[in-house]
Amino acid sequence: MPGTALVLSARDIAEYFLTFSEELDSGEGISNLKLQKLLYYAQGYYLAAFDSPLFQDPIEAWTHGPVVTGVYHTYKDFGSNPITPPSNFDPEKIPAETRDFLDEVYDIVGQYSAWKLREMTHNEPPWKNTDNGEVIPQSAMRDYFQNLVDDSGA
Repeated sequence: MPGTALVLSARDIAEYFLTFSEELDSGEGISNLKLQKLLYYAQGYYLAAFDSPLFQDPIEAWTHGPVVTGVYHTYKDFGSNPITPPSNFDPEKIPAETRDFLDEVYDIVGQYSAWKLREMTHNEPPWKNTDNGEVIPQSAMRDYFQNLVDDSGA
């Protein structure tokens, strides 16, 4: 199972996506809003696939969708602008299997704009069924994403 020997933080995953985005995005970059949604989808798909969290940081239901508070505050000064990728992040600190998993998540949802991802999360039960400011239960995310995985035949 990917990531079991190493405890990753949401910040590790965020930095990976930000580093990863330089290669794949056509100059658009990743805003804080989009980064938050990428973390939510990575956590949700990971919970569904491995019945274990990718990272321990809680994800809260905020007005604009799911948010990892600590990561939000780290990058809030960028506003809605693209976040500058970290220059000192070593992607190798994330196990290869987990990087492959994150690459797949990015392939699935990274193609969408921040606002499209926001709208997608607003139509999904984990966010819809959680009061604003409350932690979205990992069990709700796992169950929802498990249904997505099951329905896709993956």
